[in-house]
Amino acid sequence: MKHTLKITLILVAIFLISQVVGLAITGEYINIEEKTVIDETGKEVVVKDLSYVELPYISRPVVEESTSFLYIMSAVLIGTLLVLILIKFKKVNIWRFWFFLAVWICLTVALGAFIPSRIAAIVGFVFAGLKVLRPTVVIHNLTEVFVYGGLAAIFVPIMNLFAAAMLLVLISIYDMYAVWKSKHMVKLAKFVSSSKLFAGLAIPYKKPKKGKMVKVKEKAKGILKRGKVRVAILGGGDIGFPLLFSGVVMKTLILDSYLVGFLKTLIVSVFASIALLWLLIKGKKEHFYPAMPFLSAGCFLGYAVVLLVSLFF
Repeated sequence: MKHTLKITLILVAIFLISQVVGLAITGEYINIEEKTVIDETGKEVVVKDLSYVELPYISRPVVEESTSFLYIMSAVLIGTLLVLILIKFKKVNIWRFWFFLAVWICLTVALGAFIPSRIAAIVGFVFAGLKVLRPTVVIHNLTEVFVYGGLAAIFVPIMNLFAAAMLLVLISIYDMYAVWKSKHMVKLAKFVSSSKLFAGLAIPYKKPKKGKMVKVKEKAKGILKRGKVRVAILGGGDIGFPLLFSGVVMKTLILDSYLVGFLKTLIVSVFASIALLWLLIKGKKEHFYPAMPFLSAGCFLGYAVVLLVSLFF
């Protein structure tokens, strides 16, 4: 087992909570509109369609839904390249500012689903600042739960099911290459640890002094250490990409009933959580594992179950 049973269950539980919260946030940015049209027989019929609420202060990329996965995958690769350049020149402060800006934007979008945009921006700014300047275990993980919901609210409306599936396939291949072949994920982990900032969940084995985040010392993926305190981590992409897929699944199911569509989509999140649990149980301590292939398999299996359930409900 990669971690203790307690830590494993906490990681999986927070992962699942992040998925549920993310779907709730995404759902708030989707409207179901009813229109009356004349059919071929001349009768009036009511047709339902989806529309999307504008984001606070930013706009969504304008791309074709079927090819949006190429846009997102390109952004991932470019972002990785830029971080590697920052590593080469040791520009930690630029990374810190970039990280703060990304967290602020995502938190503003996430909170803007439930509260006025101006208040969301202020609260997002405060928590992003605390995450960067005064990081604690609670602040770090609490913001992570909401950040990916904001990310999904941005990208889910520009994707269709084909694009979401292709993104999972491509990101899984990339994850395997980055962990097992090029191993540049090790460089990324060491760099972000030097700034004490990283995207993903962090669960310490013991309570750090004054609740402060524990600096990364170990090279093994998923194991952080400072002194005698070990911290289990789960990368941000491992949370965000399954949420993008389930968010797209949800928008294909909610036309008939929002509640039913939301509940069916939770099946995908549950299966992704089971896949993560299986990986953590079967994994060995201080070994590298690309999580996305396992999470993607869980998402696809969950969607197959959703289709089966939809035949009867």
